[in-house]
Amino acid sequence: MRIQVSVPLLLSDCTKGKSAFELEAETLQEALRLLVEEYPLLKVHLYTEQGEVRKHVLLYYNADNIAWLERLDIPLAAGDKLRVLQAVSGG
Repeated sequence: MRIQVSVPLLLSDCTKGKSAFELEAETLQEALRLLVEEYPLLKVHLYTEQGEVRKHVLLYYNADNIAWLERLDIPLAAGDKLRVLQAVSGG
């Protein structure tokens, strides 16, 4: 299934200059794997060395933060979206 993926403009240098693009995958888990396979420079920005999503990164599948999901082997459907967000903090 083809899904829409968006990343912050600050990370577009890791995705060949694109902040929005499509990805072909059958499940959410596969989409997350393919995202860093197709754009390997993203991996260091999204995941820790232990493979955990970095604390300042939010990955959304449609309206749900993937941290809230019980599992990631969710079948994808037409129109699904995967969004990468970066939390901003400071004073």
